[in-house]
Amino acid sequence: MPSAIRLAIHGASGRMGSALLALVRHDRRFELVRAVVSAGSAYDGTPLFGELSTSLRYAHGWDAAQAIDVVVDFSGPEGLSSALAYCTQHGVALVTGTTGIDPALDARLADAQKHIPVLRAANFSLGVAVLARLLRQAAAALPDWDLEIIETHHGRKEDAPSGTALALGHAAAQARGTTLEKDGVYVREGRPGARRQGSIGFAVVRGGDVVGEHTALLLGQGERVELSHRATDRSIFARGALEAAAWLVGRKPGAYAIDDLLLERQAKAVP
Repeated sequence: MPSAIRLAIHGASGRMGSALLALVRHDRRFELVRAVVSAGSAYDGTPLFGELSTSLRYAHGWDAAQAIDVVVDFSGPEGLSSALAYCTQHGVALVTGTTGIDPALDARLADAQKHIPVLRAANFSLGVAVLARLLRQAAAALPDWDLEIIETHHGRKEDAPSGTALALGHAAAQARGTTLEKDGVYVREGRPGARRQGSIGFAVVRGGDVVGEHTALLLGQGERVELSHRATDRSIFARGALEAAAWLVGRKPGAYAIDDLLLERQAKAVP
């Protein structure tokens, strides 16, 4: 039986970190070897899962002597910077969902991909990855149809449109040979006039406890195509990150995406 994958979770006390801990506890593919929190965190030094009998505790920083196969990072730009330094120095694969990074850190990530495998995603839902692929195909096949992206999230979400909606927009724009910088439309009010041909519109809904819903509308004359994904459980993002981590270990250095995982699965499924 193959050895368990030695996993470290960075940002372990956050919402995604907690979801990862809950899943990995029962996932025999992994051996959790480190749960990293920020310095000064109230969790630092406390036992995982609230069990005093366990020797594994939340910790800040990294232990150079500890053997790790892959780090899953959901921290913040500063935390990602330290995780990236550790992974690059020790040849450890990195899966990260941290967003809001500046150009300097983005350049460091690009350089790190020459030395270690790095998988980045704004959304780790496997269903959203499939939605993006379908949208690319539909946008390219129906280049003259109007395209609108509608997203709904809980009322506490601060950014708009969502990162996932923007990622979908970028995928569709690329498929049509354009960019959101050129053709994205984010605000309509007053009398904006007729819809501009080729534009990609965004609509935002906020309220309640909605985990996340994204719909791409392709509207033609007398017909339309709707592609939708609805998330009802936040654990799907943690589950997707663990799938990515298990898949990434042992890969050659480079930049990877969730779609690479799905393409490989699809290829293996074809007789």
